[in-house]
Amino acid sequence: MSTRSEPVRRAPQSRTQTGPGPAASDVATRAVAGFRSRYAGKPAGCWAAPGRVNLIGEHTDYNDGYVLPFALPLRTVVAAAPRGDEGWTVWSELADDPVEFGPSAVDEPGKVTGWAAYVAGVVWALRDAGHTVPGARLAIASDVPLGSGLSSSAALEAAVLTALADLGGLDLPAQKQPRLAQRAENAYVGAPTGIMDQSAAIRCRAGHALFLDCRDESVEHIPFDLDAAGLAVLVVDSRASHRHADGEYASRRAACERAAAALGVPALRDVPVAGLDAALGRLPDDETLRRVRHVVTENQRVLDTVELLRTGQVREIGPLLTASHVSMRDDFEITVPEIDTAVEAALGAGALGARMTGGGFGGCVLALVDADRADRVADTVRAAYAACGFTAPGTVTVLPAPGATRLT
Repeated sequence: MSTRSEPVRRAPQSRTQTGPGPAASDVATRAVAGFRSRYAGKPAGCWAAPGRVNLIGEHTDYNDGYVLPFALPLRTVVAAAPRGDEGWTVWSELADDPVEFGPSAVDEPGKVTGWAAYVAGVVWALRDAGHTVPGARLAIASDVPLGSGLSSSAALEAAVLTALADLGGLDLPAQKQPRLAQRAENAYVGAPTGIMDQSAAIRCRAGHALFLDCRDESVEHIPFDLDAAGLAVLVVDSRASHRHADGEYASRRAACERAAAALGVPALRDVPVAGLDAALGRLPDDETLRRVRHVVTENQRVLDTVELLRTGQVREIGPLLTASHVSMRDDFEITVPEIDTAVEAALGAGALGARMTGGGFGGCVLALVDADRADRVADTVRAAYAACGFTAPGTVTVLPAPGATRLT
């Protein structure tokens, strides 16, 4: 029985996708075809979960702050059926062979490695929470690009969790599911993500952004009707490798925790903008000062964005997005040349606002654009990349899509 697997990368393709239907249908077709081919049978159903972009609110999640993600029409689909015993077999279109594991592989973290660890982690988290998890065969297909900061891991976890919960008839309220999926990634896989990615993959609604308080995990669905406003979000995959991402992420998280301790607050979320100057004056060095300034002002930008969206002022959020990027570039220092080039080119081509989204050191840029100018902005970004000698970026134009759901 194999419990080792290696992740396989597939480069995302440039495309325009403005609704969840066609993409989800195509991915589901591939998942079902993979299931039939590998298991010589018919799946009991298909379950899908989306990737996400964070509209605004970067590196605020682990500081007990606020974030505002929305779900993408790019989805991971799991075709699954009960296996009839206490074991799990999982196949991905990005890998050659299925991975099979039994209860002994999920009695503690780390026994399944590679891409299948995300699946085993969900089984482990459910069992650790006291749920009886049905044995199953699963086939996975996805159009969420790997390594681009669109949270392909959370999409996979959420799709698997939704499938296993349905197959096992588990009583899992939606508000409890993100924490289980996050636990799979944190404790089993060993990746120190916050709660935002899994919350977005599971709890988002079409046409809305998810206003999430990362301290108490309360959510509010904020209208984000881009279509009605004649707008769209252009997502640019920078194709920049995540240079030093793990170590730099950990470094910034540790700096924030030290700063909170120095300021005598539970988390940087508790430093108000009105008291920021006084707080900065108590910090030991310029680097820590800049890290704190980013987090505190970014939390306020999230609140300001939410207030504008509540009153239907969608176009007016553009400057807040751009200010967020400047703060990430100058104070948190998590951008790279490809990312900055994409932002500058998008703004120069008429984007209302643009920013890096995700943890940094690579990943994606989002730009708020007039829908009829999206192609022009994308072309300008590609031309700027070519002038710099960068690998051509991927682009996709999106509208907010729903969270995890059963398709068939």
